[in-house]
Amino acid sequence: MTAMTATTDAPTEYQPGDRVRVRVDNPGGHFRTPAYIQGQTGQVAALCGVFANPESLAYGGPGQPRQPLYRVEFDQAQVWPEYRGPASDKILVDIYQHWLEPAASPGE
Repeated sequence: MTAMTATTDAPTEYQPGDRVRVRVDNPGGHFRTPAYIQGQTGQVAALCGVFANPESLAYGGPGQPRQPLYRVEFDQAQVWPEYRGPASDKILVDIYQHWLEPAASPGE
């Protein structure tokens, strides 16, 4: 897959292994990023593809520009502080690129 497949696609900004932070926002209307994951830092596990923007489609818009969708991995205990399972447990969430920003690596 190329970084930009059409003029209506947002270029992919992240690769597997990149650390990202989910932005915090509460836009009016329909949005596809769960509140519980906003503000969390994780690691890109995979690029799932490039899709029409569902936040535009929900209101009859054209879904442009199409957005890369990433599978992002988070430490389960980081997302849910009361989590009592194994420390190695992860949660995977599919998040559109426009909700992500670069995050510093641990220790930076």
